[in-house]
Amino acid sequence: MITDRLARALDDRLRLSPLTRRALAKIFPDHWSFMLGELALYSFVALLLTGVYLTFFFDASNGDRVYRGEYAPLDGSTTSAAYASTVRLSWDVRAGLLIRQTHHWAALVFVAAIVLHLARIFFTGAFRKPRELNWLIGVTMLTLALANGFTGYSLPDDLLSGVGLRILTSVVESIPLVGAWLAALALGGEFPSDAMIPRMFVAHVLLVPAILVALISLHLGILVRQKHSQFPGPGRTEHNVVGSRLWPSYALRSLALFAWVLAVLFALGGLVQINPVWLYGPFEPAEATSPAQPDWYVAWGDGALRLFPPWEFRIAGHLVPGPLFPGVVLGGVTFLALYAWPFAERLRTKDRSAHHLLDRPRDHPVRLGVGVGALTFYAVLTVAAGDDIIARLVRVPVYDLLSLFRVLVLVLPLLAGLLAFLVARALRRGDAAGIGELTRADLRRATHRSIRPPGADSGEPETPARDRSGERIEMWPEGDLWRWRYRDGDRHLVITGSRAVLSEEEAASAARLAYPGVDRVVVPGPPPAPPPGPVRAALRGWGRAAAAGSLLLAALLNRRRDRRRPERERAEPAAPPETADKASTGGGRT
Repeated sequence: MITDRLARALDDRLRLSPLTRRALAKIFPDHWSFMLGELALYSFVALLLTGVYLTFFFDASNGDRVYRGEYAPLDGSTTSAAYASTVRLSWDVRAGLLIRQTHHWAALVFVAAIVLHLARIFFTGAFRKPRELNWLIGVTMLTLALANGFTGYSLPDDLLSGVGLRILTSVVESIPLVGAWLAALALGGEFPSDAMIPRMFVAHVLLVPAILVALISLHLGILVRQKHSQFPGPGRTEHNVVGSRLWPSYALRSLALFAWVLAVLFALGGLVQINPVWLYGPFEPAEATSPAQPDWYVAWGDGALRLFPPWEFRIAGHLVPGPLFPGVVLGGVTFLALYAWPFAERLRTKDRSAHHLLDRPRDHPVRLGVGVGALTFYAVLTVAAGDDIIARLVRVPVYDLLSLFRVLVLVLPLLAGLLAFLVARALRRGDAAGIGELTRADLRRATHRSIRPPGADSGEPETPARDRSGERIEMWPEGDLWRWRYRDGDRHLVITGSRAVLSEEEAASAARLAYPGVDRVVVPGPPPAPPPGPVRAALRGWGRAAAAGSLLLAALLNRRRDRRRPERERAEPAAPPETADKASTGGGRT
């Protein structure tokens, strides 16, 4: 009652009920791939929750500290305050190791979910008009997630993260003219400086998370404001959204996903060890760890540095160091291509119309080939970052593996992209429903260039015609109005149009717009009522049983009342004759 009064009081002053009803009635598609964005959101929430706990015990300082704690090999050693507090957090603080490892796993899942979400948007064309802004926001969030993950990875000041920070500093310093100035500005002096850990701490816990929260809020606001995209299917058009309402069905599924994300992350944090900094030891500028690999989301940069030849040259008297191309140019070109792709594709296809229906990856072979080739390229770089570990496991000289990876990073992306392009063209042109049904003839036809008829729109995807013998549109009059429904006999699917129209022609036009290519069938009468659901059937059964029971009870009561009436008449005494005569004549004197 108190909650209801408080809600009414707020609504009287803020008038939020219309907005709330509209927001809760928003429709979300039911496809599983749309949950990848929510996976990233809930991983970010886990990062915030665990990060707040860690800030209570972490000492972001380069000052000397003597570690006194449960970890015996370091007891009494003098290290930096950041490293000592990290070891103390792992060994001496209750649940500290669980929270720290959960935080690390949440960071890995967060970046992975963003990458998968962007890949889904890329391959389905969800970045097209009117969603270019959300694509740019997503790429920016990926950039900030990489930066924040690396700063958090470097904060413990252990030997492994210190080597990674030294490598990144060298990459920044390789930029001609401004590199050394940028590195000194970021670190507060020459590496390693006394201000680098406090600055990274402020950026990690305040600046980047605040920007991410703002971008996530903007991203969700645009999503709510715009119509949600969806995959093509029965009843789905550019003008509607088929799925579940936000409340209660979609909200319950989303909350269940949130619970699963937290459960899995805390299970990983408690059962799977990650980043044991006490084994690496504190950072010393003159020392390095071997083997040494960073987290997966920045391993592609490490792999590029390992594979790229040591080319150095001078321009106008200025040295261009070797790390510039694999460390700066490659990353810059990558994110510049991501930012520019929606506009480049629109320029190539001349497609400027708004799209709310998503593409199948096979509908755009060029896009699929480019995406698969790029993912293969960065996958090879990521694997190459562990060449020293692979060499130790397979007992092969590391320089032989280095030569092998240099060949693979050039050849494998081209082969993978070309294969994806040909498979997509074969699926688009042929009759195969999946990759397993492709034949040699389909692949052979895919290698030939198609000749499109004059005037055909080059930006429109070419989709194969399919057998629609089991589908039809049924229409029937309902008073002065007409209604229609779509029926697929093969899949036992029936979808009824939500609006009635004034004429048979309007119903046919609406049906053809929603289901092009389906034959029209006129039904003389309205369709039979759908069978009741289990709840409605149970309620009907209980209602009939209650009605029958009440009628039976009423009949029994009437019968019992009829039986008692003669007994009452026999029990009453007969009236005297004089009284009867008076009653018959009106009685008494006048």
